[in-house]
Amino acid sequence: MITKFKTSVPSILWGGATAASQYEGGWQEGGRGLDTQDCRPYIPRTSNATTKTRLLTKDVIEKSKESMEIEKYPFRKASDGYHHLEEDIGLLKELGLDIYRLSISWSRLYPRGDEETPSQDGIAYYDKVFQAVRQAGMKIFLTMNHYAVPLYLVEAYGGWTNRKLIGFYLRYAKTVFEHWGHLIDFYLPFNEINAGYFSPYNGVALVRENEKPYDESLVFQSLHHQFVASAKVIELGRRTVKGKFGCMIACFCYYPYSCNPLDNLKQTREEQSNQWFCSDVLARGYYPSYMNRFFEERNISFEITEEDRAVLRNNPADFVSFSYYQSCVVSTEEKEKTAGNLVVTTKNPYLKANEWGWQIDPVGLRTSLNKVYDRYQKPVFISENGLGNRDVLEEDGSVHDGYRIEYLKEHFQQIKEAQKDGVDVLGYIMWGIIDIVSAGSCEMEKRYGVVYVDADNHGNGTYRRIKKDSFAWYQNFIKTEHQSRTGGLTNE
Repeated sequence: MITKFKTSVPSILWGGATAASQYEGGWQEGGRGLDTQDCRPYIPRTSNATTKTRLLTKDVIEKSKESMEIEKYPFRKASDGYHHLEEDIGLLKELGLDIYRLSISWSRLYPRGDEETPSQDGIAYYDKVFQAVRQAGMKIFLTMNHYAVPLYLVEAYGGWTNRKLIGFYLRYAKTVFEHWGHLIDFYLPFNEINAGYFSPYNGVALVRENEKPYDESLVFQSLHHQFVASAKVIELGRRTVKGKFGCMIACFCYYPYSCNPLDNLKQTREEQSNQWFCSDVLARGYYPSYMNRFFEERNISFEITEEDRAVLRNNPADFVSFSYYQSCVVSTEEKEKTAGNLVVTTKNPYLKANEWGWQIDPVGLRTSLNKVYDRYQKPVFISENGLGNRDVLEEDGSVHDGYRIEYLKEHFQQIKEAQKDGVDVLGYIMWGIIDIVSAGSCEMEKRYGVVYVDADNHGNGTYRRIKKDSFAWYQNFIKTEHQSRTGGLTNE
């Protein structure tokens, strides 16, 4: 029998995302506790300001606890989403999103993190959030922990270095399942879990004693505790709720600078340790053998129990998700550098970059989709993508962001090409769909959204919501995609 092959582009979910620490604000509402992101100070940007905002020492944390100055700690007010909930969900409904990715503030539900019972004010707030999203007709993609950890857990227990956090996290997860499990479609236990390696404060809430480098054994012990916590959440969730469970990494699409074999070898090894390690553990259920040499050469040691191995083996993720903003270049020789999403990389002479140095590479998204799907043979979710840029609010109240529209067009085309390649793509989620404070640099002016928030880096402004040109473009794109699913028929 002769088989005729045909490529196809199945329908996927088109969405948008925010994170509680970058969007909600309301840091003292309803008895909410301080979390690790609340302590990050705004530092006017220089070549290394991004790094300074996420390499925090105990002295910086102590100063932040004493301060009530919102303008110095932008995550405390963020986009003031706490006070704009109905308006914002209305905008997302008008946009026509299939799915909304959001996170819960752990310290809003458990102000310290170790309480026996959750805050009823926190429960009441998230009741409103989840019901509003569902009533607006959107599916829910929940990030259960998006970097922010109750500060008390860090100071009293050492954060994720302490195995006790697994139990506190499971208690929090159980609360989520019991109250909103019937409303949630996709669960992500940890955002960009590999950030624990290259951005330990964000990823695993690790605070340095002073300006010395992090203890790598503590970094990987913390990551291991997150792996176990993720697997235990999946184990509990599969018994109690119907949603799908995933894992997520920050994806960088590494290229060797040249065909020099040493460049290619270095590219392979950096991709393994920086990118694949975490998703290999969570999607396959075991530690990959290539990390043995990595740990040995760096004299890294940490505790893994046989029970841990069994939990990981028995509870792998249902799908693999990743963030993608730019590609990275690896070279064995010293080359010109440029900034990126939480990392610094060699500059690629073939690519343009935004003001923050992030190299724009739509084809890298297609490459990453193929690599992830080939590696795991599980459905893939693009859980973050977008263009951070300095948008201008014109005198007439308009925001013309044609550069963002071009960025989206080019990346959406590459998603469709990846589907034709055979990649099982579940969905695409645009990051910071409503402008939020950047997690990389603590800035509002690095904007991602199709909705402008009238606020600056110091918390000044009306916080009025304004639709950008990209709002109408994305709205029309999604509408066209919906019409293609139904043969041109809509419910309008």
